[in-house]
Amino acid sequence: QVHLRESGGGSVQTGGSLRLSCAFSGDTDSRYCMAWFRQVPGKGRQGVAGTGNYGRITYAESVKGRFTLSKDWATNTLFLQMDNLSPEDTAVYYCWWRHASAGNCYGEPVWGQGTQVTVSS
Repeated sequence: QVHLRESGGGSVQTGGSLRLSCAFSGDTDSRYCMAWFRQVPGKGRQGVAGTGNYGRITYAESVKGRFTLSKDWATNTLFLQMDNLSPEDTAVYYCWWRHASAGNCYGEPVWGQGTQVTVSS
């Protein structure tokens, strides 16, 4: 069973930076996909950045050039460095995990508890 523990949310002003962390434990020997999603009230969760077992990283168009996804294999932690933040980035950010095989993600997704990011103008 996989557990996700998120940290790093908070409040910043426009142009500021935050770094989100998602530490996972449990099935660390499996191949897996991991990603960050975000959600604002009244809307569904949207993908922000993610990576699969082949290491390719993808970003939502709205965050390209501002957000950087990275992973620390030694500590089984996924990071999302968020720079040049704007009020449109305000949301609850969720970490996401699924098994992976041959570049595809499969199985029941595991979600973190969410961390609030608030950007003021």
